[in-house]
Amino acid sequence: MFITYVTVTILAALFTGSAAVFYLMGHDYPKAQMKMKRLPLSWGPMLGGLLAAGSLGLVAGFAVPLLGLLAAIGLELYFIGAFIAHLRVGSRKLVGWAVFFVTESAALAVHLGYHGLS
Repeated sequence: MFITYVTVTILAALFTGSAAVFYLMGHDYPKAQMKMKRLPLSWGPMLGGLLAAGSLGLVAGFAVPLLGLLAAIGLELYFIGAFIAHLRVGSRKLVGWAVFFVTESAALAVHLGYHGLS
């Protein structure tokens, strides 16, 4: 179980961390996504910061399990919000969202499987 926990958590942290970098550097793809969802472009750094905090929290969870649990829950909430933003504008392009959401859900599941609710 430990190998699964480490592998899935690192994968989730890498996915989320890479998305954070794209948001924080002002890449065109996140800007296009925010425009499509009718979100202010000024939210880009905040959204990138939330993703970065979640990514770092997942990794910090190896040392402090509660921090990893809170990061995983926070990222789940983030991606639920992203899903709502897609639906709000009628977007059905959810493949990218699904990849992130399933990865973060798996990270939460393996965390709970390995540590429980601690």
